[in-house]
Formats: sequence, structure tokens, C-alpha cells
Amino acid sequence: MPAHHSTQQQAEAMSQATSSPPRSPGLWAIRQAIPSPVYWTLAGVGLIFPMLLWAALAAMGTLDPVFLPGPGLVLDRAQAWWADGLMSDMGISVMRVVVGWALSALLAIPLGLFIGTWRSVQALLEPLMDFVRYMPAVAFVPLVMVWVGIDEGAKIAIIFIGTFFQMVLMVAEDVRRVPLPQIEAAQTMGATRMEILEKVIVPSVKPALLDTLRITMGWAWTYLVVAELVAANSGLGYAILKAQRFLQTDKIFAGILLIGLIGLLIDQVFRLSHRKAFPWLHVRG
Repeated sequence: MPAHHSTQQQAEAMSQATSSPPRSPGLWAIRQAIPSPVYWTLAGVGLIFPMLLWAALAAMGTLDPVFLPGPGLVLDRAQAWWADGLMSDMGISVMRVVVGWALSALLAIPLGLFIGTWRSVQALLEPLMDFVRYMPAVAFVPLVMVWVGIDEGAKIAIIFIGTFFQMVLMVAEDVRRVPLPQIEAAQTMGATRMEILEKVIVPSVKPALLDTLRITMGWAWTYLVVAELVAANSGLGYAILKAQRFLQTDKIFAGILLIGLIGLLIDQVFRLSHRKAFPWLHVRG
């Protein structure tokens, strides 16, 4: 009788658990979705609060505007810059970054696929990639000026050097994360090496590959100022370096914020593309 009573209580408890509505996860649930209004509210706070703090520090008047110009001064400088060719500077900088990054991706993706797929290629090339990627891109500026010259090719080459070696290793690591049972299943069905690469590895690695491209695009923007050290007379990085010589910190702030804004927009395009291309990865159960 006690055993029967205990079994009945367990059945009632399970029935109540299944009939009660599921509780929504809290804000601190690990890797769980939160309501969209809450997400965008937190995102807005995360972006606006630093700006408010900056405005408050500038309004206190305890710091010289040469060292910390207020948002108003930066906005005025950006408006004056707009009349003085800001769109041209933005356009040339975007072109340099995108071309350098695209050339890097064009070579790094197949090379990373080969390194991640075949151990023989990994042994041949990965130590070299590991060695070169620790060399600072700025150290190549004199060599690039000698090899390429001082025109647009030199600026693109600096961005290429800054992103290529990192991208190769990241793509190779993405390939190594493809589950081995998928490859073994294809081998069992008689697939050739190139068929496994084309029909198993490449489709499996596409989501991670798009994330790698997004991350390395951010790195490409960090090399912009270095690239525009090479005899530039236009571009956002050039304008920042020129403003430094004349202590125009408001223009330096404007240039930095513009680069961050462009990068944020590009990053959101990549995120949206990832959701559109691989919607099943963004479905929450």
C-alpha cells in the first residue's frame, strides 16, 4: 500500500509538471533567448550610457577640451568635415578595407580548407602561418613601400597582410571542427577525396566560415590607420593622423566614432546574412 501511494503521488507530480505552463528563462539563464524588447532595451542602454557618461565628464569642465572634447564639439567638427569632403574620405577608406579583406579571403579560404582537411598540408604550411601572424603589420610598411610603391596598392597590401594569416588559421580551425563521423560516412559510401571536400566539408563549414569572415572584417578596419600611414592624402585614418599633428582631438574623436559606426553597420549586415543563410541555427526551442 505505501508503495502504491508513493507511485500515485509521483504520477500526480508528473502530471502537474507537464500541465503547468513553462516558465520563461530569466535574464541570467545560460545561452537562452530573452524577449526581443528586453534585448533591444539592453542594447540601447549599452550604447547610450557611455555617451551620456562622456557628455557628463565633458560638461563638468574639469578637463581641457583638447584632451576630452565634448560630444557637441565633436558633432560640430563632423559637420564641418562633412562640408570638407567627409564622404570622399569615408568612401576611399571603405574601398581600401573591403578590397584588402576580399583579396585576403580569396586566398585564405581555399588555403585554410586544404590545411584543415589534409594533415600533410597542415604540416607544410601551418607552422609558417603561425610564425608570420605574430609579426606586426606595421613592421611591413617599409617593405611594402619598396615592393609595391606608395599608391593604393600599398595601403591594400597592409590590410591584406594584417588579415590574411589570421584568416587562414581560423578557416583551418573551422574545417577541423567538422564532425569526423560525417567524413567517415561519406568514405563508407565511396566518396572520393574531392567529393568529401565539396559535398561534406564545405557545406558543414559554411556557417562558421561566415562568422570568420565577419570577425576578420573587423580586424581589417583596425589596420586602416596603419595602412594610411603610407603616403596617403585622403581617408579616415589619414584625417585622424593629420588631426593629431594639429591637436584637433575633436576631429580624432569624430574619425574614431565614424570608423566604429561603419564597422557596426557592416557587422550587422554580416549577422543578418548569417540569419538569412542559416535560419535553423537561430531557432530557439
